[in-house]
Amino acid sequence: MLEVKDINAWYGDVHILRDLSLSVDAGEVLCMLGRNGAGKTTALKAIMGLVKPRSGSIALDGVELTELPAYRVPKQGIAYVPQGRRLFAELSVAENLEIGLMARDKGRDTRDRVLDLFPVLRERLKQRSGTLSGGEQQMLAMARALCLEPRVLLLDEPTEGLMPSMIAAIRDSVSRLRRQGVAIVLVEQRVDAVLPVADRVAFIENGCTRDTVAVEALHGDLSLVHKYVGVGR
Repeated sequence: MLEVKDINAWYGDVHILRDLSLSVDAGEVLCMLGRNGAGKTTALKAIMGLVKPRSGSIALDGVELTELPAYRVPKQGIAYVPQGRRLFAELSVAENLEIGLMARDKGRDTRDRVLDLFPVLRERLKQRSGTLSGGEQQMLAMARALCLEPRVLLLDEPTEGLMPSMIAAIRDSVSRLRRQGVAIVLVEQRVDAVLPVADRVAFIENGCTRDTVAVEALHGDLSLVHKYVGVGR
């Protein structure tokens, strides 16, 4: 479905992504794990066209995305929830969702389906998004992205700074989306947040994919986690 092959990307003169490759299929959760600065966020930005690779290929169902301007990538069916959420803090919950709907000309039916995933947001539609709790803001960021009805969802550290109950809610949402056939690329630092939901894990080091394994291989053996992330929790 989504295939990233041998991409190279720079920030100025700094070579960040080095022949990085990964793939994810419909209804699959691929997690990228690696130390801070390994290139995980840059890989997501490259998929979205926010960082232009100098070489390599990024294709969705055979459609080459590197040739498209960034604003057209969401129209292909890829949604991105960046680290830090990037909500419009002065706008209401409903207005943030409306912006998501506009990206692919979706309507009220789509919004209702999204709110079924995050029912707490129904009670907050008129509330200014900047006044929501951290967990509620993360739910809104995901809900806004899902208003695109994406085939692929990119999540950058969605559980960062959240209390355990909110982490469980986000994890449940990821599992439900997988069952609906959405392909998910998940960047995380918390191994305990990854193991229950991921199908495969790609370990990223120095901008390159070093190992990609089925998540079952990590149950009871966290040697790869210690090698590439440095922690085992």
